[in-house]
Amino acid sequence: MTLKSEPYVINVGPQHPSTHGVFRLRLTMDGEKIIDAEMIIGYLHRSMEKLAEERTYTQNIPFTDRTDYLAAMTGNLAYVMAVEKMMEIDVPERADWLRTIMAELQRFASHCMAVGTFANDCGTWQTPVMHMIRDREKILDLFEMACGARLTTNYMRIGGVSRDIPPEFLPALAVLLKDLPKRVKEYEDLLLNNEIIIARSRGIAKLTPEEAIAYSLSGPMLRGSGVAWDLRKADPYAAYDKVEFDIAVGTNGDAYDRFAVRMAEMLQSLRILEQCADMITEGPIHARMSTSTVQPVGDPVAPLVIRPPEGEAYARIESPRGELGFYIVSDGGIAPYRFHIRAPSFINLTPLKKMTVGATIADAVVVLGSVDIVVGEVDR
Repeated sequence: MTLKSEPYVINVGPQHPSTHGVFRLRLTMDGEKIIDAEMIIGYLHRSMEKLAEERTYTQNIPFTDRTDYLAAMTGNLAYVMAVEKMMEIDVPERADWLRTIMAELQRFASHCMAVGTFANDCGTWQTPVMHMIRDREKILDLFEMACGARLTTNYMRIGGVSRDIPPEFLPALAVLLKDLPKRVKEYEDLLLNNEIIIARSRGIAKLTPEEAIAYSLSGPMLRGSGVAWDLRKADPYAAYDKVEFDIAVGTNGDAYDRFAVRMAEMLQSLRILEQCADMITEGPIHARMSTSTVQPVGDPVAPLVIRPPEGEAYARIESPRGELGFYIVSDGGIAPYRFHIRAPSFINLTPLKKMTVGATIADAVVVLGSVDIVVGEVDR
């Protein structure tokens, strides 16, 4: 027998645990089936892009920590690359290696949170995420060793990095690289064939390759639909042209594939880190910048005030969530005339309505978890 019911509205968020931050979904329901969905953002809005136009180029680096606060190192990197592009600064080779090491450690740490919280969303409560927080903490120990900070690192500098790694850093990294592959294997055994995760995520929120491209998706959201696009290979930066790794892709474009791609990328990050640890060179870690010359030096000498020439630049990297880009316009002053962030968390939300309509209220939690947003990057 079919029961007729009137549509009703459910608000999921902005403080509901499933929203992964202050994000609100207004769902129109027919019974348990979602017939319409509306994203409501802005609860965390901080006018970061506008504030950045009133601060010097160097003062803006800490802002980039606080967009995607689960991947501060990559936020730093994309921004300083944009300024370096505008000023035609060549970064010393050792600095490029250090940037690559920090970016891949950050990717692993970020994916620990993405995979662990996604498992929670699917109903495999607490155990997986606690294991992954344990391993993420070990990476944050390395960040603290390198720059004194764990979450908002402020490590990158225009022209290089803020300081060289201490002598004990690479031995500690080597110990970690021996341990983490076993941990990832543990995650795979625990989760990839887990009947709860398969039942909750396989076939949910499917996106074809054509749809993923049309929605301008990037990162695991795009690769989960089978599109092998990764800026580390398509447009290499830092030391990525010197290392070997594979692009992880999915086949069905569903929530499960996006989760599995992140798991595979964790192993590839470890592969990159092993190569970096073996190949890193000695030398300066910062370029000397003045009004007339830019040359490598041993110690950081980034001036607090720089004046890029008039012009514009866009630099992009492959952050844990996809293409993170910074567009900067200079009028020759000490602060950017225009400052805009191409935030993957924001753009990857574009197909959320398509992915949720037709699903159930229980599926909505899994769908949003598979996108892996950080609200600081959405409401920048």
